[in-house]
Amino acid sequence: MTPPMLDIEHLGKRYAPGLPPVLEELNLQMEAGELVTLLGPSGCGKTTTLRLIAGLETPDTGRIRLGGRDVTSPFLPPERRGVGLVFQDYALFPHLTVLGNVCFGLHALPRAERVIRARETLALVGLTVFEHRYPHQLSGGQQQRVALARALAPRPPLLLLDEPFSNLDAGLRHATRQEVRAILRRSGTAALLVTHDQEEALAFSDRLVVMRGGRVEQVGPPHEVYAQPRTAFVANFLGRSNLLSGTAGGRHARTALGDLLLAEPAHGPVLVSVRPEHLAFARPGEDGVPVTILAREYKGHDVTYTVRLGQQELLVHDAAGTFWPEGTEARVRVTQAARAVR
Repeated sequence: MTPPMLDIEHLGKRYAPGLPPVLEELNLQMEAGELVTLLGPSGCGKTTTLRLIAGLETPDTGRIRLGGRDVTSPFLPPERRGVGLVFQDYALFPHLTVLGNVCFGLHALPRAERVIRARETLALVGLTVFEHRYPHQLSGGQQQRVALARALAPRPPLLLLDEPFSNLDAGLRHATRQEVRAILRRSGTAALLVTHDQEEALAFSDRLVVMRGGRVEQVGPPHEVYAQPRTAFVANFLGRSNLLSGTAGGRHARTALGDLLLAEPAHGPVLVSVRPEHLAFARPGEDGVPVTILAREYKGHDVTYTVRLGQQELLVHDAAGTFWPEGTEARVRVTQAARAVR
């Protein structure tokens, strides 16, 4: 049986005695060619996890295996782990050309083979025509692809990406992210991405790992984690959600929005998550709960309304083109099953 590409067991790390752990009991597996994203707020342990895998930090507890090989006991230094690294600032050498930057990590190969391998990798990222340019002569997106090529040139089975798109403007970030994902697919390289950008995580990943306070809150395919959040933190961090207190009795819960159908049965006091896109304004003749329109954000393809229901404010995404002036009364209804969260 082929071992996982990456196997992390009970990983723990704290930076000083008496301080809370940065990571606590982290468990994660990755398969060959898989794209996984660590998502969470600043300080949740994402980058520390990456640094521990790369060998830039030593864990206090737990094990890391790469392709079945234990790299924590005995400790294996970064240069012997066979993983690629792409950092937020790209870390390109300004005095080297694009070709020179990509050749830099190929010292184990004869010089003639280094150039051949570097040119093959530049072709993979679409930068062959720029091989004689220097980093300052490239755009941000091109510099990003040079950094990716340098990391991919040694043909590592696993690539670690630490917020690699954060220095790009919004339009370039979207295009570069799609390009990088396609390049990784073509190369067959597994990648572990660290980000706090929810849209980026949803678009890039085969699987999503949502972290909070050094622990994993939920793991799964992006569509599953978004549609089936297990905790209030996941529901609110991955997109926005309306959280309502209620009382459940099987497949229904009584809330301020009425008697809601639940995706999974629950009993007793519950916190119910209703996504803004699962609320709609009731048309004439439809049942609905009365609300007051407080504010609206026009986004072109839809409008996000903030409404008041009793003492609580809710968000409603409306794509129907209805225009509700602020201060007016309306009625809302729930269009899909809600989820009880912890």
